[in-house]
Order: sequence, then C-alpha cells, then structure tokens
Amino acid sequence: MNPYFTSVELEKAYRLINHGPATLVSASHDGIENVMAASWVCGLDFTPAKLTVVLDKSAYTRQLIEKSNKFVIQVPNAKQAEMVHYLGTHSKASEQDKLSHSDVECFYVKGIDQPFVSGCSAWLYCELIPLEANQRDHDLFIGEVKAAWADSRIFQDGHWLFESAGDEWRSLHYIAGKHFYKIGEVLDVE
Repeated sequence: MNPYFTSVELEKAYRLINHGPATLVSASHDGIENVMAASWVCGLDFTPAKLTVVLDKSAYTRQLIEKSNKFVIQVPNAKQAEMVHYLGTHSKASEQDKLSHSDVECFYVKGIDQPFVSGCSAWLYCELIPLEANQRDHDLFIGEVKAAWADSRIFQDGHWLFESAGDEWRSLHYIAGKHFYKIGEVLDVE
C-alpha cells in the first residue's frame, strides 16, 4: 500500500476533480474488473458529496457500474499519460486482456470491493444514485462519494500542490486524439 495514500474529508472531495482533469473510472462486478478513461467528470454537490460522470452506452465499465452500483474515480498524472490514452482507446468488450496490455495495476481498499488504480494522485469511491432516465437518455451517471483519498505528496489540507511538486505529478487534461495538456502555473487573484 502506498504510504502517501491519505484520506480526504468528504466536504473537500470535490477539490480533487474541480480543476477538470482527465480521470480513470474503475469498476468490478462478479469477479470482472475494468478501467476506462473519462474526461467528463464533474463535482455536483458538497453534502453529501456527489459527482457526475458521462459513460457511453458502449463502455464496458458502464455495464459493470450498472450491475454493481459502485465505482471509483481516479485522477491520474502526467507520468501515466500513455496508460490513460490506452485505457481510453481500447475496450474490454473487444479486448478481454485490456488491463494487462495497459500495464495498469490495481489495488483494493479494505471494505470496498472495487479496484483502485495504483500511481494516481487521487481516488473517489462512489455509490451510484440510480436515475435510469439520465443514464439512458444522457449517459449521465451520478455517484455519491462515500470516501476519498489523495497522495499526500501532491494534495494536502484540501489543496493541490502542483506548483511545488514535480512535473510528473501534474494532472492531465484531454483535448483530442493523442493530445493532452498538463495543468499549468498558479495564478492567484487579489
């Protein structure tokens, strides 16, 4: 287990995704696990903490979430860019050994039966709030964040430390094709 894997207060969990990073969504059901990349993840509420994620009908991970009603959102970093791209452009539906080809490593947290991706900067464990019309008509899933963690080398006291951490820790922001941006410099206003 990563010694820097540190709990984040639920009322500050939205800060883990508020800056619009590309994310990884992981889920498992009946012994089958998968991880996919997703860019459309957004904080929704503070208390209880909630988020939204858009998952296309063709996404294999979506099926696992619909069956288990649970998932994990991860915030990957620059050193994971190739893995993130691979996970976003390959489907377990057509490539059963997708995870082994992507070099993704998963771990489990005691009491939670969903996979967490190693090496990320943050993790949010969610339970699905099933709203079938939203899921069917808009591919929009709402999760209540039940627990959150971050790597304390990059997130402490409710704040990201991008300005003082190494470049490899910067979050990814997906544009198109094979093109990402890394989060930029700090700009404070009065």
